[in-house]
Amino acid sequence: MFSTVNTSSFAARSAAFSRRDFLARCGMGMGSVGLAGLLPTVGAMESVSPLAPKAPHFRARAKRVIHFFLNGGPSHVDTFDPKPALAKYAAQQLPNENLRTERKTGAAFPSPFKFQPYGQSGLEISEVFSRTAQFADDIAVVRSMYAQVPNHEPSLMLMNCGDSVQARPSFGSWMLYGLGSENQNLPGFVAMSPGGYPIKDTQNWQNGFLPGVYQGTFIDPQHTQIDKLIENIRSPHATADMQRRQLDLLRQLNAEHQAARATDSRLDARIQSFELAFRMQMEASDAFDLSKEPQQLRSLYGEHVHGRQTLIARRLLERGVRFVQLWHGAGQPWDNHDNIEGNVRKLAAQIDQPIAALIADLKQRGMFEDTLILWGGEFGRTPTVELTDAGKSKLGRDHNHYGFSVWMAGGGIKGGTVHGATDEFGFKAVQDRASVHDLHATLLDRLGFDHERLTYRYAGRDFRLTDVHGRVMRDIVV
Repeated sequence: MFSTVNTSSFAARSAAFSRRDFLARCGMGMGSVGLAGLLPTVGAMESVSPLAPKAPHFRARAKRVIHFFLNGGPSHVDTFDPKPALAKYAAQQLPNENLRTERKTGAAFPSPFKFQPYGQSGLEISEVFSRTAQFADDIAVVRSMYAQVPNHEPSLMLMNCGDSVQARPSFGSWMLYGLGSENQNLPGFVAMSPGGYPIKDTQNWQNGFLPGVYQGTFIDPQHTQIDKLIENIRSPHATADMQRRQLDLLRQLNAEHQAARATDSRLDARIQSFELAFRMQMEASDAFDLSKEPQQLRSLYGEHVHGRQTLIARRLLERGVRFVQLWHGAGQPWDNHDNIEGNVRKLAAQIDQPIAALIADLKQRGMFEDTLILWGGEFGRTPTVELTDAGKSKLGRDHNHYGFSVWMAGGGIKGGTVHGATDEFGFKAVQDRASVHDLHATLLDRLGFDHERLTYRYAGRDFRLTDVHGRVMRDIVV
């Protein structure tokens, strides 16, 4: 049990301070003193919350994002970019020397999967995504993506954070910084990865130089119990009333600590995280409880980890969470250097059903039009077969950053369309080439932001997600 806090004792202890402290309190410290006056009540705390909802630059077509991240680099020529010319050159060297990769690859490797047109648009999609293909008229495929290097780590950083070298805020953090959250009782940015962290760990959803409150919250959806899904969601030692009193004391201590110093975003983030953790205890338990969904709907998504995490994502989005990223495994399941036919068929089967179920579910709930869906990985695969050091084929494909595909749907995206193209073999983007910066600019545009104006001043300059690049792909937006 905690007794009532004697605030006069705090004042007495802080009465003796140095000349340096006096100047700090009279100068930069005044802002912190003002904040301290707002902290004692929860209502006031929420009124100055950096997660409070904010208006974008212009009318947004989407207000939430779900990102299916196919970790490892899915093969575009086996999924959303048909290349019949590969069959003509099967088991032969490709004729154009400019289409050779830096890595050791062999002859042309036609896709083992059939492509066919779907919907009124006639969008060609591989048989392995036949359920997703039923919504072809809602999907815009970008077939001319390119990255910077054929390595996972920098390409993951580029796709998630807009820079392959420097530590930068992730897309979800920028979105939360720009829009705030619609639900103060749940994290505004959630990353789910079954089995643990992917390569580059939490850097994939880092806040970078943005305040810590905008960092993504990791959840391992392989667990089904709320206490394991979110660590320390409940205290085994204190009731809710006791925890509230503890937080009140902690907030007061933090306020005193902050009042004597210049504004520190790390302290702000700490205060916010304690409050959020307390408020999440009831809301998160409800959001992650799939037993409240009809059995028919759970079966529609699939009674497996990818079905569960996609259904959880929908429940989070409808509760005001801004950005949910769904990773396909903690390792690199789509890094298919061998057995393309077996691996791609198996992996696609794991997420094809949940994706189709999500689109149908969002449409039924009236959420599709303002939910932006993104599908893709960090790069693509070569249209040639990968070889062992001994020169033997492994019937797989190597990394390819010169050309690959992603697709978007919902949230102001023009369905049944294609942006750009790779060459006849699918090696390199050649028509209407789209960089990762262009992709980010387009996503931000749908969220109501001019990507050149969404900035944050750090180390003496204004930074933005797209750095000094990026153009919106106007042909696939409405």
